[in-house]
Amino acid sequence: MKVFLRYEDNDDESTHKTLKITLPKSWKSGPTSRLLEQFVESYNGGKHGQLNALEVNSLHLSTRRPSSSSNGTHDDVATELKDLPSDGVVVEIISDREDVYICHGPSRTSKEIDAGRRAKVEKESEAVKHLSKCVRFGCNQRFPKGGPFPKCKYHSGPPVFHETAKFWSCCPNKKAYDWEDFQSLPTCQTGTCTDVKDEESGGQKQFLGGCDIRETMSGPVLKSIDDFNASAAAGGSEGAPVLERLRSVLGELGVENELFDQVLGGIKKDVAYDHNGSGDDDAKVMDDAVKILGGKLKSAMKAIAVDQLRIQ
Repeated sequence: MKVFLRYEDNDDESTHKTLKITLPKSWKSGPTSRLLEQFVESYNGGKHGQLNALEVNSLHLSTRRPSSSSNGTHDDVATELKDLPSDGVVVEIISDREDVYICHGPSRTSKEIDAGRRAKVEKESEAVKHLSKCVRFGCNQRFPKGGPFPKCKYHSGPPVFHETAKFWSCCPNKKAYDWEDFQSLPTCQTGTCTDVKDEESGGQKQFLGGCDIRETMSGPVLKSIDDFNASAAAGGSEGAPVLERLRSVLGELGVENELFDQVLGGIKKDVAYDHNGSGDDDAKVMDDAVKILGGKLKSAMKAIAVDQLRIQ
């Protein structure tokens, strides 16, 4: 894991410095304060320190993130520096090869940053008590009750939150996977802010899930002849053809068919027992077995992903 430590918080460009560090493994799970200490030691030990000596206790680390007030096209997206807690774990809050900025002002712990954030939210909440908020999807602007109404950029459809993906239903090809990136996605409509919902949007959901978006954007799923036959042979089970395909794919990946059958057989017996002695090939048993097996495979994949993050 590499990081770029940048000191640019000075009008005199001759005092600026960028330090590229390859982090030792022990540093990844350590506090961010160690990075600050390393940079200051390197800075003060060179020519920059002779011009502008730095003190660890009067500095903090920040990373650049999309501004929460960003709105509009990518050209409009603004960024701002977000403070990093001095006790934050490096690998949890800093990405590989990310720019980390050394800024003036003392470092704060996670609790101190959270307390400051809460105080800011309370202050903002008090300030907007007499303001209206635009009801158009994705706008979020506030204005005096009764106007004047500012121009706004918005989405014509509600947002979709499906597993880790976040996107707007009117712009399904532009997805984000964390909240800040989602807030900076470009809008698709322009108009004037309003605090009154029209008849069409008044009945719309405020956000959609995976089932909602499949219903609106997908037609009925057509079965192949093989899937239809497999389902019919299993008493109408929708999961039977899924299991057949999964058995074949895992076989290609080196998982023996005998091992797959053994695991699936054990799951079906447990499910059949819970269904008061239903047969292993009962359609309901098959469908429930698919859900359980899918959950176990998903958990295994997540465990692999966690191990990969630890290794990095």
